[in-house]
Amino acid sequence: MTRDALRVGRFSQAGGIYLVTTATAGRLPVFADFGCARMVVREMRCLAIQGDLTSLAWVLMPDHLHWLIQLGHGASLSALLRAFKGRSARRTGRPLWQRAFHDRALRREDEILPAARYIIANPVRAGLVQKVGDYPHWDAVWL
Repeated sequence: MTRDALRVGRFSQAGGIYLVTTATAGRLPVFADFGCARMVVREMRCLAIQGDLTSLAWVLMPDHLHWLIQLGHGASLSALLRAFKGRSARRTGRPLWQRAFHDRALRREDEILPAARYIIANPVRAGLVQKVGDYPHWDAVWL
């Protein structure tokens, strides 16, 4: 499937909750570098501070990001991800991200916590740590 085909039918609903996954360019583990990872986390927090989204849960893995967000009013999911990727890449001075991203709208309340648990447990499933608390690049609003 082409990148443009992924956009067909994509709709951003203000207040909607989305599970977003995006990978680094070439799936390179650029976020194994602690400083680079924290810079990206700062950019994620900037979007939340600006009110463009509410960050519900996220984990920044060495080569990808899983992010559970609730959209604010006035910005599309595509526009927010484009802004986030552009700003974080400019801060590092190199291409960071693949152009495309995958998203799934969560329409039922009972889907939200399982999605957050899936996100947070990612470093354990990947064998990076034994316990979630040992991984430095994650957060959830329920903690």
